[in-house]
Amino acid sequence: MNEFQDRRSIQEIVHNARTVAIVGLSASELRASNFVGYYLQRHGYRVIPVNPNEERVLGEQVYPSLRDVPERIDVVDVFRDPAAVPDIAREAVEVGAGALWLQFGVISPEGAQIARDGGLKVVMDRCLKVEHARLLGRMHWMGFDTGVIAGSRS
Repeated sequence: MNEFQDRRSIQEIVHNARTVAIVGLSASELRASNFVGYYLQRHGYRVIPVNPNEERVLGEQVYPSLRDVPERIDVVDVFRDPAAVPDIAREAVEVGAGALWLQFGVISPEGAQIARDGGLKVVMDRCLKVEHARLLGRMHWMGFDTGVIAGSRS
């Protein structure tokens, strides 16, 4: 485990956050960002799409940048190329977000440090949907677990 995968930070974010701005949220149902956003909505989070190439996603108004979001953001969840993360981290700090969450494969030590230096909690190379499901016992949702515990094979 590295410093940006701290279990306590992950738990605090999952349990306390209510508003998640998803940077790179796609309207395509085939994209992981859409699936994560849909899951988070279904589990009571306010999802704010941030993507300059979309207008509406998951029934929500899309904003071109974090600076354009008119409400407080608890978590900035990033589905973008790692090279974009430092600028996203600076924006997250500027708007007073509570945490920066970098999805699987979005690894940016520079962006993580910018966010941490700006007072944000940071999680990197983890999926917010998976961590939510793991911590709240919902790994079965959408087929991650059959819900059957068996000691033998049929």
